Amino acid sequence: MTLIESAGPSSPARSAGAAGADDASGGIILDWFIPLTGDSRTDLSQGSAMTYAGQSGSRARRAPDIGYLSQIARAVEHLGYHAVLIPTGGRSEESWTVTSALTQHTRDLDYLVAFRPGMVSPTLQAEVASTFQRVSGNRLRVNVVVGGDDAEQRKYGDRIDKDARYRRAAEYLSIVRRLWTGEQVDHHGEFYDIEGARIPRLDTVPEIYLGGSSDAAVEVAAEHADVYLTWGEPPAQAGAKVALVRERAAAAGRTLRYGVRLHVIARPTSEEAWRIADELVAGLDPDVVAAARASFLASGSVGQRRQAELVTGGLRRDDLEIVPGLWAGIGLVRGGAGTALVGSFEEVAALIRDYRAHGFTEFVLSGYPHLEEAYWFAEGVAPLLELAPRG
Repeated sequence: MTLIESAGPSSPARSAGAAGADDASGGIILDWFIPLTGDSRTDLSQGSAMTYAGQSGSRARRAPDIGYLSQIARAVEHLGYHAVLIPTGGRSEESWTVTSALTQHTRDLDYLVAFRPGMVSPTLQAEVASTFQRVSGNRLRVNVVVGGDDAEQRKYGDRIDKDARYRRAAEYLSIVRRLWTGEQVDHHGEFYDIEGARIPRLDTVPEIYLGGSSDAAVEVAAEHADVYLTWGEPPAQAGAKVALVRERAAAAGRTLRYGVRLHVIARPTSEEAWRIADELVAGLDPDVVAAARASFLASGSVGQRRQAELVTGGLRRDDLEIVPGLWAGIGLVRGGAGTALVGSFEEVAALIRDYRAHGFTEFVLSGYPHLEEAYWFAEGVAPLLELAPRG
């Protein structure tokens, strides 16, 4: 088993475990992303399982093999990030298999593993997660991907509608949580009929992350999530979602943390950062951009449509800079998280503090390429932030 030494206390981006649910006074938690579809210096389609299908993928690319992905994981741990998000989707390598391999290359790094409720039985999913939690030394968090788009779900043979998927997710998560606590589960619901299910009790129950912009998503997150995670919209607009989820959670007697998923291009000067952003979109085919935009706007996912509505589809900085420092160029061809923080180290840190003022304590970041950009951010921006201590 290959392990590396963990980052020491002087690592520039060392972040925390939970700063306290819904804690407005805690520090910032920094996470990174593992690109299971591959990586690139120039191809914005890499990294997402939901990239528009018409993207050629012909630009310079790094394959998502364990050799490269473990480089990212080791670098992220050394730099002091707390966790990495492991995505799921039809174009990605399978998340649990890759994550199990990556744990053998790291010691302290947490893994936020995405899974789709309903693809396997809740009892089996609870068993998989429990085993992973014990084998990894309690380094698991789970990101619940309910699936906002019917066409995407049909690829998995899942034909129930979106609202039903959220009802199923609520039922699923309730069962999984009960199993993790060692309870014997007898459950007779709309989607699952389970008798006598029981697994060994977990000493540390994984935190559940869940996102979504629809009313159904907000309701399930408020009732079942520990962390509500959203894609990067302008701080005030994203903050309105925090306020809504917080209100619904309070009605259920719960408190949550709030996270935002963003890309980042940070350099010593603003000019350097924007030059890189401009270069990333300079070679995009306008026909591909237009077709991707139409596809995203027609998506059944409210969150995906909100990302697409942030821009007009033009390639100039004026078309893509939504508010100062928040750039939507990545969302021209990449599904899912489509916005990036762009600017000097100081400017990016200031924008993160703006999100923090609107209720976000956790930032799940990425950049192109993911290995190098993790260093730029950790060494340039993280020292300017008030980070939560590692718990």
